[in-house]
Amino acid sequence: MSAEIEPHVPSPTDVTPNTPSVPIDSSLAPLLPLELVDKAIGARIWVILRSGREFKGTLVGFDDYVNMVLENVTEYDVNGDIVAELPKLLLNGTNVTLIIPEDQ
Repeated sequence: MSAEIEPHVPSPTDVTPNTPSVPIDSSLAPLLPLELVDKAIGARIWVILRSGREFKGTLVGFDDYVNMVLENVTEYDVNGDIVAELPKLLLNGTNVTLIIPEDQ
């Protein structure tokens, strides 16, 4: 007679060192990175490049490499001072470190 041991299936409220201590909202289904960027089209975003340069502008479009076109762009230096105001800008996706919606 061998007793079958049922495997433990973790629930969203389980707390272990590798899981968040707050239950995960099931309505927050995982999104692919490109889906997140797609949701930002038409919105003001803040982009930080690997070089440390920062830009705020309206996301007009992007491609599969996350090369982005921004309009009404303001460039800032590391001190937060305005460097330039540009009507349109194309950013190379390989240089992008962060994309943050402006309202965040």
